[in-house]
Amino acid sequence: MNERFIPVATSELRTTQAAEGLRRRAFTVAEIEAMVEAGIIAENERFELIGGEVVPMSAKGLRHERLKTWVVRQLAKQLPDTIGFTPETTFRLSPDTFLEPDFVLYDTAVGLEGLNGATCLLAIEIADTSLDYDKGRKALIFAGFGIAELWVIDAVTRLTTVHREPSPIGYRRVADVRPDDALTALKVAGLELRLAAYA
Repeated sequence: MNERFIPVATSELRTTQAAEGLRRRAFTVAEIEAMVEAGIIAENERFELIGGEVVPMSAKGLRHERLKTWVVRQLAKQLPDTIGFTPETTFRLSPDTFLEPDFVLYDTAVGLEGLNGATCLLAIEIADTSLDYDKGRKALIFAGFGIAELWVIDAVTRLTTVHREPSPIGYRRVADVRPDDALTALKVAGLELRLAAYA
């Protein structure tokens, strides 16, 4: 989608303009959080905010949830107390953008309060119906905010696409890791996942 911010002459409201040329009201993370708190948006409604635009997320199927549960167990077993992980947190990246990856890993000294593009050690997405989006547009967003490493795990094939070396135009290094090969993280010592072990 070709989109950019357009100033509105008669007010301070920002808008975005999509490919079809229609202006749209751009929201901030704070405004979305206020709408959730006021009950305008349900707490369990699944979406992300990208450049001020609300992007609905597809429903998660059983295959996705089973694999996510397995990954939770592996992280809990392997990670030291100095590394925190949080599933499906609202990852605030800028005043007008938040994503909800399946997992973010971070130094516990930083905590969720200090979580941002620079302090995220690893982001993990488990993809079923959203595979193309997660490996494409969403990976570009993660890279643009400087997330050092992104794993996109295909819930069907268990093939993991590892993204490293972020830049404003995407990740410079992208490689596929087969289920029987070890997944290791650059900034998380001791973590090793083998998707072939998932049953």
